[in-house]
Amino acid sequence: MAIRARGWRPPPPPLLLLLLWVTGQAAPVAGLGLGSDTELQIERRFVPDECPRTVRSGDFVRYHYVGMFPDGQKFDSSYDRDSTFNVFVGKGQLIAGMDQALVGMCVNERRFVKIPSKLAYGSEGVSGVIPPDSVLHFDVLLMDIWNSEDQVQIHTYFKPASCPRTIQVSDFVRYHYNGTFLDGTLFDSSHNRMKTYDTYVGIGWLIPGMDKGLLGMCVGEKRIITIPPFLAYGEDGDGKDIPGQASLVFDVALLDLHNPKDGISIENKVVPENCERQSQTGDFLRYHYNGTLLDGTFFDSSYSRNRTFDTYIGQGYVIAGMDEGLLGVCIGEKRRIVVPPHLGYGEEGRGNIPGSAVLVFDIHVIDFHNPSDSISITSHYKPPDCSVLSKKGDYLKYHYNASLLDGTLLDSTWNLGKTYNIVLGSGQVVLGMDMGLREMCVGEKRTVIIPPHLGYGEAGVDGEVPGSAVLVFDIELLELVAGLPEGYMFIWNGEVSANLFEDIDKDGNGEVLLEEFSEYIHAQVASGKGKLAPGFDAEMIVKNMFTNQDRNGDGKVTADEFKLKDQEAKHDEL
Repeated sequence: MAIRARGWRPPPPPLLLLLLWVTGQAAPVAGLGLGSDTELQIERRFVPDECPRTVRSGDFVRYHYVGMFPDGQKFDSSYDRDSTFNVFVGKGQLIAGMDQALVGMCVNERRFVKIPSKLAYGSEGVSGVIPPDSVLHFDVLLMDIWNSEDQVQIHTYFKPASCPRTIQVSDFVRYHYNGTFLDGTLFDSSHNRMKTYDTYVGIGWLIPGMDKGLLGMCVGEKRIITIPPFLAYGEDGDGKDIPGQASLVFDVALLDLHNPKDGISIENKVVPENCERQSQTGDFLRYHYNGTLLDGTFFDSSYSRNRTFDTYIGQGYVIAGMDEGLLGVCIGEKRRIVVPPHLGYGEEGRGNIPGSAVLVFDIHVIDFHNPSDSISITSHYKPPDCSVLSKKGDYLKYHYNASLLDGTLLDSTWNLGKTYNIVLGSGQVVLGMDMGLREMCVGEKRTVIIPPHLGYGEAGVDGEVPGSAVLVFDIELLELVAGLPEGYMFIWNGEVSANLFEDIDKDGNGEVLLEEFSEYIHAQVASGKGKLAPGFDAEMIVKNMFTNQDRNGDGKVTADEFKLKDQEAKHDEL
């Protein structure tokens, strides 16, 4: 075998050489070159295109070899032992010819080396293995080079344009990597497991070289980290895939970075010029968002569902980071909220959110309100004469534009070309609108803002009004017809005839049918002597009045059944 101990002096003791060979410390070289058998001959059979480093005296190398005699007979091979030969070059640990032959080699280079006897085992040989004066041929493939003075080598081959933060000691990172030896052989890959490697940096959770090699990286950066074995797994390797004294090459892509001391970070993208109100604890928000990981990987979006995310804030309905990040926003504001995992979904993650992931939410606030809110009224115009104000029971005709707080138009009577007509206080509109139309004069223009609990509530109106939406109505009152006193659907505009029943009973048979009753009431209204409640179906009012007088339900009213309001408190028709 071809190995030397320190302090070797030719000729080497045959027993020592034999022991070295027997223990597997043989020296590799090969080559069947032309020329004298008295000189070292080197034939470079393969040289890789890239050769960033060559063997120098003092380097430590790992290489495979086959050792043969000139007739082709094999006397030793590292391949047979399934282990590289590992040794320092130029320190007398190899036969002289091999010490010389390895110098200048690149990783993955293959050399055939012909070593004369004087540079091998000389006239002594190795008893039973190498005859005296033997010329030796070695076929050598270099797998690894390092030097005891080496440090971690870092080559960044991609760096994002924006790098607001880099890895520092005690940060927690998530990264993908391919791990290879210096010759390119893959020994491990997080990509193959489809799971990032997650760890703290700089506190001893990693091999020292990786701890050092990750420092200063940006999220999105890609770098190659080359680690000498004394900063990796050393002489013993990892006992599984990594042999002893192996240099390691990690191709790393950083996906995520945070520190356990981090809070959320907020970047305001768009802040409206007018922000009359900011969100507070207990408010109910409707907002859109895009959710991504720190490297830009998309995980969720309210836009894709075409529906806002609706929630109370500051009360634990959302993750802690969002609870905090949604405070102080304005309606229409756009902001980016970055949430560290301990304020997000923690070590376990959720769904397609991996454990220990930093989350990035780009949000757009559509509206918010508080359950204690009432309506808000802003009057933009009042006519000079604004003395007659709307009240419960009045019949109103008005125009409106209805929109959401973010300006999205929902409906408009102006676009339809006709007014909206209601009886105030009769339940014909949502409660907030009913409140907003009161004490308004004809010609007045106002804006009424209605919280959802006074509007269409959590359900909204399918296809028209989103659930839990704050509504904005721009209103112009065009006509007001005074209603009747509360509880009345018909009133007399003067003295009531003392012979009212007889006046209605035209044929004098003592019985009033619906036709007679209806004809009489309409005649009183037409003459201005009576008034029906405006905004309702007149025929329906008259029919209800008749039914209430027809106490026995026989389809006719007698004098005994007939009573006025002051005579029968339960009935308000007459």
